[in-house]
Amino acid sequence: MPPGTSNIRFELPQDVIERVIANVERIIIGKREPIEQAVIALLCGGHLLLEDVPGVGKTMLVRALARTVDCGFKRIQFTPDLLPSDVTGVAVYNARNGEFEFRPGPLFANIVLADELNRTSPKTQAALLEAMEEKHVTADGTTYRLPEPFMLLATQNPLDYEGTFGLPEAQLDRFLLRIRIGYPEPVQEAAMLGRLQERHPIEHLKPVLLADELLDLQRQVRMTHVDESLRHYIVQLTNATRSHKEVELGVSPRASLALMQAAQAKAVVSGRSFVVPDDIKAMAVAALSHRLVLTGDARMSGRNGEQIMRQIVAQQPVPALRTASYG
Repeated sequence: MPPGTSNIRFELPQDVIERVIANVERIIIGKREPIEQAVIALLCGGHLLLEDVPGVGKTMLVRALARTVDCGFKRIQFTPDLLPSDVTGVAVYNARNGEFEFRPGPLFANIVLADELNRTSPKTQAALLEAMEEKHVTADGTTYRLPEPFMLLATQNPLDYEGTFGLPEAQLDRFLLRIRIGYPEPVQEAAMLGRLQERHPIEHLKPVLLADELLDLQRQVRMTHVDESLRHYIVQLTNATRSHKEVELGVSPRASLALMQAAQAKAVVSGRSFVVPDDIKAMAVAALSHRLVLTGDARMSGRNGEQIMRQIVAQQPVPALRTASYG
């Protein structure tokens, strides 16, 4: 096969995706659901936010996913003194030709790990907005296109940890999914200790997916059938957030699109070419909960976006699809 030629057409997409998930599971033990959700974000070409306490494997999950896909990878360690130009790039004067030349920053890669994003200043956080939404960067009046595919995988510690800055709502809305990893079970933690006793397996992880294969998969996800009744169901869920008594600001239309795309990818992961209601219900919390702005009373009572989204999903009626819709 010629270099760079995709072999997706010779394999079922589900088989290729399962190979990706299995490769990441060699590093992250016993966390099938967050790994699958991370892969779903990858299949949608969307950005992913991993929020959890330190030490549970957020950064390692991102590194394993990046090594699994054979494309450009950069890591940015966000700190309070990081400047926007440290991320996007800077124009440097070239004395030989008397002109300024743009030096791309680490944001110019296919997969970018934004490690501890909420430890940097709001000004530097805002430098990512254009890249996340429009996939290009503007410096000194000139626009520079980011490579394809482009995906930002960000980690952050919970906001009650010292030295963190809350991400603005406009930036949270640009993340397709927010997921948590959680503590491992005792048996899984013991297995992890055994694997790490002599060396870390991440150093020997090999890619199983080429960049053009990933683009092929992303195109297939976009072609996955969504019945009209399910599109109305998605809008029904998002509209419910806008009238909920514990929500000050409900989710945007961008959130409706994110939920549909995540449901399409979930269907492909499950081996289907069409979306079913369970795909939407499975992805609603990860796609919508981080976009909610709760009322002060809700926050004071200990409520969070995930609890409210689970309540909304449980309360909203599920459409009945005709058999023909599954064609």
